[in-house]
Amino acid sequence: MQTVAIVKTKALYPILSPYSPSERYPEYPFKNISKEKNYIYEGIRNLFYILGYDKENWNTKKWNPLGFLIKPGMTVLIKPNFVQSRHKQGKDLFSIITHPSVLRAIADYCWIALKGKGKIIIADSPQYDCNFQELIKATKIDKVIDFLRDLNGADIELLDLRSYWSPWKHFDSCLKKLPGDKNGSLVVNLKRKSALFNKPNAKKLYGAMYARSETVLNHTGEIQKYKVSRTIMNADVVISVPKLKVHKKVGVTLNVKGLVGISTDKNYLVHYTLGSPSKGGDQYPDNLFNLKEKFLIQTERWMYDHFLASRNHFLERIHRAIYWIHNHTTRQLGIKVGKKRLMDAGNWYGNDSAWRMAVDLMKVFLFTNKQGEIGEQRRNGIFSIIDGIIGGENNGPLAPDPVKSGVLLGGKNLLAVDIVATRLMGFDPMKVKMYKYLLNSSDFDFGVKSIDEIEVLSNNPEWRNCLNNSNDTFLEFVPPYGWVRHIEI
Repeated sequence: MQTVAIVKTKALYPILSPYSPSERYPEYPFKNISKEKNYIYEGIRNLFYILGYDKENWNTKKWNPLGFLIKPGMTVLIKPNFVQSRHKQGKDLFSIITHPSVLRAIADYCWIALKGKGKIIIADSPQYDCNFQELIKATKIDKVIDFLRDLNGADIELLDLRSYWSPWKHFDSCLKKLPGDKNGSLVVNLKRKSALFNKPNAKKLYGAMYARSETVLNHTGEIQKYKVSRTIMNADVVISVPKLKVHKKVGVTLNVKGLVGISTDKNYLVHYTLGSPSKGGDQYPDNLFNLKEKFLIQTERWMYDHFLASRNHFLERIHRAIYWIHNHTTRQLGIKVGKKRLMDAGNWYGNDSAWRMAVDLMKVFLFTNKQGEIGEQRRNGIFSIIDGIIGGENNGPLAPDPVKSGVLLGGKNLLAVDIVATRLMGFDPMKVKMYKYLLNSSDFDFGVKSIDEIEVLSNNPEWRNCLNNSNDTFLEFVPPYGWVRHIEI
């Protein structure tokens, strides 16, 4: 039986960094107390209490709720969702990314468990166009790091695991080098154990960037490779802290889809397959576009493959010129795709590629040793807390509408926590292909084989039976455009 806790609290993040608690709890190891009410710190504390961790020492100086997981001398990695540094529609950034107040509370309890001996790392691999300095400024996460390290002696650091970023497009001329993971990357080949093994039309796969040949090369036949962070894979304990939000390619993005953040080369990640289902693809539904619309989309795709994939700056300039003329002309003639374009690029319920990539990352994360070899023994030292204080609905994952959910979810099993979170959002977890696959996997034991094996605890009695309730929509999240009427309960 896997236990998942849900805490209902106020949908209000603290403003004052370093986001210290507003009460002097008996176990709190530092002197600093915030002048503003910190519902998040209180919520994390209540989450551990509801889960029953170290209950014999509850509300005393000895209370160490993560002591079962973390021992002195360990390296603990906290992995947030730091995918973007701004909301492109000017809405709440924290409907996209994990709030730093959640990370601060988690870090405090990690430090209590380490007893002053060990290391804490906060690390993620954001999307290519995330400005990490802008992210730091928006979150004030640097003040959290400084508070714990400089004032209280904690060995803690913040890492951007990317090897490059771009302030604009993913054009080769725009890319700026970054140090990347200082411990390097680990390349893992899942071979026949990949959910993408023997997937038809491998030559039509599309990854994260224009160079499709790289994606195809790493996902053909028994070559099913992923390039992931050694820092994350080498950590003794990993605490996954995703955001509660929807995703246009796989339905929801929580722990499983959030593992994209362990990848140090996103072009190893299959996003969709070119064409419609009748043509062997899942880029968009059959009969969605008329001939003119399809021509526009196919023209763009041809240009990507012939001008941008080569990473030749001269061809890139030709692409920019043609693209400007193309767009200018089609606008003048009133030719445009419109709202249906939202379902292009695999952004619909029929995407049969992206979920396979997500479950492959789950296999890599949980069953790979430090040499990159896949085994049967599931990795220990895993925990999850989902930040659902402000969630994201509709146009997720990068430009969602904020939802004042006021919830935190947590547990030891990533899949179980995701299933409960998905149901709380008002969706049917069994309509999410990656969860259905993981529950029924014969090659790997992900710790839960049935929804009946999950126990839900909560300070809200109505949510304790959420997995057996087939009527209530609970938080009533709006699904992405391409998922409407295909994921709801």
